[in-house]
Amino acid sequence: MLSVLDLFRVGIGPSSSHTVGPMRIGRRFLAQLSGEERGRIAEVYVQLQGSLALTGEGHGTLTATALGLMGQDPETYDPQAGEAGLARIEEEGVLCLFGERDIPFTTKRHIDLAGDVIPPLHPNGMRLRALDEDGAPVAEGQFYSTGGGFIASEAQLQKPAEDDIVPTRTVVPLPFSSGAELLSICREEGLSIAEVVLGNEDAYRPRVETEEKFDLIAKVMFDCIDRGLSTRGELPGGLHVKRRAPDLHDKVLATPMANEPERLFDILNVYAMAVNEENAAGGKVVTAPTNGAAGIIPAVLRRYCPEGEASDRARRTFLVTAGGIGLLYKQRASISGAEMGCQGEVGVACSMAAAGLAAVWGGTPQQCACAAEIGMEHNLGLTCDPVGGLVQIPCIERNAIGAVKAVNAARLALHSDGPGKVSLDQVIETMRQTGLDMSNKYKETSQGGLAVNVIEC
Repeated sequence: MLSVLDLFRVGIGPSSSHTVGPMRIGRRFLAQLSGEERGRIAEVYVQLQGSLALTGEGHGTLTATALGLMGQDPETYDPQAGEAGLARIEEEGVLCLFGERDIPFTTKRHIDLAGDVIPPLHPNGMRLRALDEDGAPVAEGQFYSTGGGFIASEAQLQKPAEDDIVPTRTVVPLPFSSGAELLSICREEGLSIAEVVLGNEDAYRPRVETEEKFDLIAKVMFDCIDRGLSTRGELPGGLHVKRRAPDLHDKVLATPMANEPERLFDILNVYAMAVNEENAAGGKVVTAPTNGAAGIIPAVLRRYCPEGEASDRARRTFLVTAGGIGLLYKQRASISGAEMGCQGEVGVACSMAAAGLAAVWGGTPQQCACAAEIGMEHNLGLTCDPVGGLVQIPCIERNAIGAVKAVNAARLALHSDGPGKVSLDQVIETMRQTGLDMSNKYKETSQGGLAVNVIEC
């Protein structure tokens, strides 16, 4: 069992797998070396493979890689120090390795965009080599960014032998690896999904610490919405996409007494777009469960559990329930757009948000699972086809649509009185199979779909 807090990581945009992951990989590669080994490094070469190379420039992968080699971590990223370090690479051709000392480094020479190399274990591959002054290897490693900011070494992803199973580091009291097991535990123990997940989190840390972490996650989400609602201008990257959330928000505020049903769409749209415009600009966001789908859960949470009106407990119930559903997708399939397409990002976020809202509305565990199933069922086959390799078109609007879908899924589920014809496990397995069958050009490579049919300008 993973901790549900592993799914909600504070990081920077625009992509959890292409920005947050590579930054963590760069740092991990150096952090696992001794000080003496780092002291012998004269140069570092990075090969970005597969999807990391094909959309690397648009997703900020090159700068993220350099920041990781500087020792920067996504959760504690210092923008001022990071920008200064990147400027030194451009102006002086040097990088401060792990924040300790300067080595020669230029992006064109030391980072290879190897889009033709399709690594066997995961589409997001990254190989690093550290050499000494004589060109002899100090260290070398193959890593993978597996979605949602998660990373793994080659050894971790390779199938272990039957007698070499790696045990979990933390034993939790109520482990589950399927929706059926989770619902069975809820029935037998008389617990909600949130209570089961929190019980497992108690194995990682004291309950009060867990609650504080979820409160912080909610705050970061809401702060991101606020920044997105107040920041105007054009998003970076060359597509000349204008931020729309502030103007849409002003229109909503200008008609406070409006009672048309469509107003709900406007509110959800503006919150989700605010987050994803911030993400596209490289701002501070929460992977929920990825950066590309970071707007859905905050939008629904802000609309139905706002600060000052809803309790902290309601927000925690929403996030914990959503996180429990997210664990199932991470365990049984993938949350990587490079593996599953956007069904693994926006689809999963929609499913998580639907379950979280159903829980806040008083739904039973079965109804929450039903909401999650509906949220995914109608995102199956969703492709990842970012125009120009940027997390802007269609990603920003796709989050807005996903937030509306999540609310509708929760409402439909609460009107149900029993298990649906399709179980949550069945829809997760269907998503996995669909992702495996999907052509690679529709999975975060910008080689198909809107990415090739919309002219960059």
